[in-house]
Amino acid sequence: MVKLRAKCLLVGDAAVGKSSLISSDGTLKNYSMTTGVELVMKCINIPETPHSVELYVFDSAGRETLVEACEKLWGNPSLFCLVFDLTNEQSFVNCSRWLERIRAHCRGLHVPGVLLGNKSDLSDRREVQASVAKDWAQSQGLEYHETSAKEMDSCDAPLLSLAGAYYSLYQERCEATQNLTWG
Repeated sequence: MVKLRAKCLLVGDAAVGKSSLISSDGTLKNYSMTTGVELVMKCINIPETPHSVELYVFDSAGRETLVEACEKLWGNPSLFCLVFDLTNEQSFVNCSRWLERIRAHCRGLHVPGVLLGNKSDLSDRREVQASVAKDWAQSQGLEYHETSAKEMDSCDAPLLSLAGAYYSLYQERCEATQNLTWG
């Protein structure tokens, strides 16, 4: 059995529901906005294997005035989850800026990620259509997921996707190492 550990950034505008997504029940009692970087560990079992990935999720503040300070705490991420609010088109538009910031921080390294539209339970207030978000995600090499942190609907899917991507990278590196020939 292999237990891998990966650092995962959770980024996006303020009030898109990032902290609620990784809370144990989807709600935060005595809610207050994240003002720095909060660390949450999630253990994800890889389906059809005895292996797991411990995701150390760095929940980063989304307020512009705090982002630069938070970025210094990001370190070297293995994965990222970019979150926007399905009822707030501007939070989706800002995903381009967030992605640029992540890629600049990672200095050209390939870091797998997902785009996550949150608040799917508010369908009557939806401003971002799934097809638009999915097309943008695919153009950026990201998987796309929609969730409702409030209803705890599909909240595990993006984390499972990220853990699966990390596990696949691990397997590729193991195979590459095994294929080395000594001369």
